[in-house]
Amino acid sequence: MHINTRVSEISESITLKLNAKAVAMSESGTKVFNFTAGQLPHRPPQRFVEGIKTELDFLKSYQYAPVAGYPELRTKVLNHFAKSRGVSLPQGEFDCVISNGGKHALSNVLGTIVDPGDEVIVLSPYWLSYPEIIRFVQGVPVTVEGNFDNHYIPSVKEIDRKISPRTRAIIINSPSNPAGIHYSREWMNDLADLLSKHPEVMVISDEIYFELVHDGSRPSYFYQSNPKLLNQTIVIDGISKSLASTGLRIGWTIAPKALTQAISRLQGQMTSNACSLIQRALIDFDLDSLRTFVEPINHHLQENAQTLLQKLEIKGLSQKSYPTLSAFYYLFDFSNTPVHEKFKKGAGDEADYSAQVAEAMLEQVQVAVVPGGPFGAPNTFRLSLVSEKGPFAEGVERMLEFIVK
Repeated sequence: MHINTRVSEISESITLKLNAKAVAMSESGTKVFNFTAGQLPHRPPQRFVEGIKTELDFLKSYQYAPVAGYPELRTKVLNHFAKSRGVSLPQGEFDCVISNGGKHALSNVLGTIVDPGDEVIVLSPYWLSYPEIIRFVQGVPVTVEGNFDNHYIPSVKEIDRKISPRTRAIIINSPSNPAGIHYSREWMNDLADLLSKHPEVMVISDEIYFELVHDGSRPSYFYQSNPKLLNQTIVIDGISKSLASTGLRIGWTIAPKALTQAISRLQGQMTSNACSLIQRALIDFDLDSLRTFVEPINHHLQENAQTLLQKLEIKGLSQKSYPTLSAFYYLFDFSNTPVHEKFKKGAGDEADYSAQVAEAMLEQVQVAVVPGGPFGAPNTFRLSLVSEKGPFAEGVERMLEFIVK
């Protein structure tokens, strides 16, 4: 059977593959410490759940909605964005498209703005779907590297050097999956200065982890210091992370109206509206209450992050620690550790062994993590901080024993 080249070249999700293997081991009776999770192990707020139940009684919840989403919900999303980010959106100049999750929103954006051969700058370590979607729409991903030595924060000067006449957009993800960091106000101000010199370059700002910050701060963004840059900005957000609702598949795009109209045309032909039931439940839900909902979650993530850093120090691996501040991940650089030396084929071997290390860790000590290679971070792995404290501490202990023995 013929499968076209663009689909044939899409990589299998290593995250889903390893998670499936870990689940299978657990179901067969093996105790597995699964640190692959990209979701919170919590129910959504009860008020939201009750709202879904209420909407089940109404016919509209089972029927088509406007392609771009219910106008009341779009207005609510725009107002929440303006309030939570401290910006003003000129009335009538910006709009919102409600989609089937943040990944769908991002696919819509790239499918709308990228022509074949256009370049899209991605900052590594990056969410592994960015380059895959860019290539699918026949764009060219251009990587700007951030590494462990600079706490995974890429240089704005290097972004400047990578901008070319073919650059269509830059994708930033702050807070970051997989690094668990967010870029500082100073970094964002430097980016704002750069963008003001390149009005033709759009910025896709993936803010899906905006509420999940456990160092007491709030993420900063480039458009806050220069609101004119909102005209170059496309914001991706949704309910998957901050509302603990990954399976409900509601995300959105906020952008200048000319762009959202084009995105709506694409969505109208490809998928039509996002789930009417969940949209209607969100209309009556207070999005400004999200911060209260995630407060105990952020506290839990902070405690697990501190546990990890303490155990790194105890194991003599403090040189592998960095301050994880947000989202719910830690990107562990295992280069130049005993486990790395076991896989290397000599002193000059610079190959990526993240997949082999992750598979061996699962098989030998029953700890499941996600290889960092597909995130643009060779010889690293990502672990999630969401597990309960006791199992998390035990799993980390096993993981570090595997690294150093």
